[in-house]
Parts: sequence; C-alpha cells; structure tokens
Amino acid sequence: MKKEGEETLFFVSDVVTTAPAKYKSPLQEKAYKSLDELQIAYERVETDEAISMEDCVEINRKLEMEMVKTLFLCNSKKTAFYLFITNAGKPFNSKNFSNALGISRVSFAPAELMESMLGVKIGAATVFSVLMDMDKQVQVVIDREVVAKEWYGCSDGTTTGYLKLRTKDITDSFLPYADHIPTIMEL
Repeated sequence: MKKEGEETLFFVSDVVTTAPAKYKSPLQEKAYKSLDELQIAYERVETDEAISMEDCVEINRKLEMEMVKTLFLCNSKKTAFYLFITNAGKPFNSKNFSNALGISRVSFAPAELMESMLGVKIGAATVFSVLMDMDKQVQVVIDREVVAKEWYGCSDGTTTGYLKLRTKDITDSFLPYADHIPTIMEL
C-alpha cells in the first residue's frame, strides 16, 4: 500500500526490437506479424497496465517519443465508426471533429463495440485495430499534427505493450497494407 508522499513506480521494461515471445491477443499477434511482413522497424516496451494518457509518461520517456491518443468514435445510430488519432495532450472536441468531416455529431463508441469490432479493451485502442476490421466499417482519421511528427507511439493492441515506429511507416506502408487509407485533417 502506498503511503502519503510516496510515488508509485510504474514498470517499463528495457527497449527491445523484437516481437513478444508469447502473444496476449489475436490483435497483438496480427500487429507484429504485419510489421514483420512489411519489414517495418520498431522499438517496444512492456509495462504495467496503462489505461490513461498519464500512464504513458514513463513509456514516452523510455521510448523517447510521445504516445498518440487513439479514440474510437461513432454516430448516434452506431452505423458509422471512426478511429481518430491525435496528439496525447490535445483535448477532443466532438463538434469540431464532426464539422471538419462534415458528418453528424459523434461520441465515444461503447466498450462492447470496441471489443467486438477492434479486438481491444478500453485503453488499448491502436491503429493496428484496423487489422480486425474485416468489413471496412471503420474510417481512420489522423490529426495533421500527428502526421508531421517523425515518431509514432502506440499500443500494440494490449494495455501492457507499446511501440515506437516511424510515422511515415504507419501512413505510407501499414495503413495501405491494412486497406484503410486515412483521412488527414486539421483540428
């Protein structure tokens, strides 16, 4: 139990450049196999469970980059779905997002849809989730500020595995491979 004034240590492993020896989910396995197939280099760490952007501070420090924020959104009828990738510290404004895309107002998709459509639980949303979107129901939307950065940090589909890759490898190689061409927009 933590005493007043004590810091809780958040475990972050040493950086490695190989896939995990054992996969924790089908999505995690697909993510690493696609990176290997595309010959995309990456660095990764294993951690204590990270759910919030605050949990990512130590991960960012270890990987020397800033984790992106990935949100799974839908319209009120739950017939249109969006994977929105933006900077970690940037607040999300549903009205601005919807206006920029010219769509009806969106909100966060329910956890059960996130699990059934993307193969992840809350806190593990990732660009690699499109590998689970076989019916191509999810539109990927990336904030222009993310695309401008050299490094892209994200979950590997779990809340305990995080990757550092070149942003260009995500936008120019991985997303076309996954047949999800992103919409790049300024918010």
